[in-house]
Amino acid sequence: MTPTTRTARPHRLSDAALSSLGAGRPDAATLGELRRARLSRHLLLLREIAVTARTDDFGALAAAERAQPERVRDLLGRPLFGVWAARCLTALRTGADPGHAGVGYLSELAARARTPRTRRDPGRRLAADHDGLSISVRLEDTDPLRAGLGLPPTPPLTAAELTRWQEMFAAAWRLLVERVRPDAEVLATVLDCVVPVRPDPAARGISATSADAYGAVAISEPADPAAFAVGLLHETQHSILNAVQYLFDLLQAPDTLGYSPWRDDPRPASGVLHGAYAYLTVTRFWRTLPGDPLARFEFARWRAAVAAAAEGLRDLTPAGERFVGALRAEVRPWLGEPVDAAILRLAEGANRDHRLRWRLRNLHVGPADAAALASAWRRGVRLPPVTSVLRPAPRRALETSARLDLTHRLLRGLPLDGAEGDLAYVRGDDAAALRAYRKNPGDRSAWAGMFLAGGLRGAPEIAAAAHEALRDDAPDPLAVARWVS
Repeated sequence: MTPTTRTARPHRLSDAALSSLGAGRPDAATLGELRRARLSRHLLLLREIAVTARTDDFGALAAAERAQPERVRDLLGRPLFGVWAARCLTALRTGADPGHAGVGYLSELAARARTPRTRRDPGRRLAADHDGLSISVRLEDTDPLRAGLGLPPTPPLTAAELTRWQEMFAAAWRLLVERVRPDAEVLATVLDCVVPVRPDPAARGISATSADAYGAVAISEPADPAAFAVGLLHETQHSILNAVQYLFDLLQAPDTLGYSPWRDDPRPASGVLHGAYAYLTVTRFWRTLPGDPLARFEFARWRAAVAAAAEGLRDLTPAGERFVGALRAEVRPWLGEPVDAAILRLAEGANRDHRLRWRLRNLHVGPADAAALASAWRRGVRLPPVTSVLRPAPRRALETSARLDLTHRLLRGLPLDGAEGDLAYVRGDDAAALRAYRKNPGDRSAWAGMFLAGGLRGAPEIAAAAHEALRDDAPDPLAVARWVS
């Protein structure tokens, strides 16, 4: 690109702006600074690509910028350009030649800049207007770069599919404007494009963002307007946090693995922060639907999860202390808000159930400790000191739980069909649930169910390891669980 007369200035956020971001309540000026930081980052990546690749493609783009400066800046500021630039530079630095690294994309951009879209040809868009607040975003269902958001994209949408997406988008926008208007205003400012992706049969709906694509959301076709609204809020929060982290380090040890209430696999501290920040706004949305049992469940569950995750974050930088402190201050008052006792039981149980299943999946007891457990049981003595070791599962794991699925069906008033113990638990019959769970000691979910329905404390993975070491003795699994507890 050619030098410009614009005066470069560093990107800054005041303490007040950083606190408002941490609380999930940024103002327009703060979001404008993040948007400018996105373009600056893209330009820095572009400069490094130009220095490393040294091809004529960069010259073609520079010529296009001289002729169409605003159009080129618009193209360079788009989220999918950030995906391309980050991948291209990584490939060049690992030895790929410019052609294989994709540097030719710069010539494609130059050609696009010379033929800007007209009002008659705006491209695919999702747009909505409600109560004086409007939003319009690109629907990216053809750009090859859309696969860079981490989920397999759909083929280009048919006319019927596009109509469904537009209708769902408009309905979701009405909900957002009516329920959480300030968050809708943020969404309208940040969200740049939506990428439709293929659904995952094992999940109720999937969505994703990329740290390199501020303002882009990849999402499968939602089941209903509320799911669409929540997905957009959730992923936009990820984008905002990514943009903040372009400017500041918030964690001193971002890669330290630990428990996350939102995933079945261990997550780095940076992932836990991302989860807490995304679910902060999701929780605020569910909080505005007091007459809906499922919404009250989601509110009660996620307010506790966000608060616990935020309180558990350690080794924060000074900027991180301010950001996370504001997050904690936002969610704490919600913890005291009343929720129907039956719904609260299910919400607290869902959080505890997840923690129990997470431990059983990711914490392991070594052979020597298992043998010590078996010996202590046979001698009738107290539980010996045992250490559970974090051994992460080999792949990314979204939360899956038959008990949680049953809970959702119960709260929606749908017919219930499932395992005996799970049915008894969600209906509040803990005694029947315990009788059923103790019949299945080889089932990880049953061990979690025993601790859950029995109100037991302690480590379920130690109970499961002790029972396995004692399998020749055929002990009662519930007795072993109570011994460990």
